[in-house]
Order: sequence, then structure tokens, then C-alpha cells
Amino acid sequence: MQQRSTLVIGFAAGLVFGLGLLASGMTEPAKVRGFLDLFGRWDPSLALVMGGAVAVAALGFARARRGGPAWDGSPIVLPPSSGVDRRLVFGGVLFGAGWGLAGYCPGPALVSAAAGSAGALLFTAAMLAGMALHDRLLARRR
Repeated sequence: MQQRSTLVIGFAAGLVFGLGLLASGMTEPAKVRGFLDLFGRWDPSLALVMGGAVAVAALGFARARRGGPAWDGSPIVLPPSSGVDRRLVFGGVLFGAGWGLAGYCPGPALVSAAAGSAGALLFTAAMLAGMALHDRLLARRR
């Protein structure tokens, strides 16, 4: 029963997330580029969407730190914090560069790909290939 409720909660959360991305226009690369264009026609709406997301996430992390269970009753396990290192900085720079160039990050890209956007489908394919390459390189290192 717990697995079924986990799936239902996950589906509902993903649906709300996707609908929120669509409603806010975050699935449109031009909207993202407008936010990053600080010296042109800057569009601050992405900052408001991010602020709302940070607020919701802060509530979730506060609950997790108190040791409360997830909505389905399962324990919440937070990963250990390892601080800022070279890999984190490089990954952040790579993510930001890709986000600025393509206008997509993973969530909006998946929503747009599901809606049939050719650019999002290409981005998603490249993202999945990059993830697979990362995993192979990491496995080789170990």
C-alpha cells in the first residue's frame, strides 16, 4: 500500500510541478533568456518563480531536518553535506552555461519534450547522453 501511495504522491507532485512550469512560462527558452539578459529587456519573472520554489523547498527541508516522515509515511533521508568542492563548482558552471545557451534546465525540458517541442527533445537527448557519459567516466575512475 505504501508503494502505491508513494507513486500517487509522486505523480501528483510531478503534475503540479509541470503545470506550474507551463503556467509560469518557464518551458519557453525565450523567457529564460529574457531573465539572463540583464542589460537588455530583462524579465524578472523567473526570479519570482525561483523564489517561490526556494520557499516551498525550505519548508520541505525544515520538515526533513525535524525528522518527520514524508507524506507517505516513509522516512526522509537527507544526503550528507560535503561542502563546496571543485566538482560542484564545475558542475554548476556547466549547468549554468547549458541553461543560458539552450534556455532549458532538466525539469522544463522534460515538460516541453512531453509536449512535443523538437528543441526540448534534442536537449533532453543530449542531457541523457551527458548523464550516461558521466556515469561511465565515474565508474572508470573507481
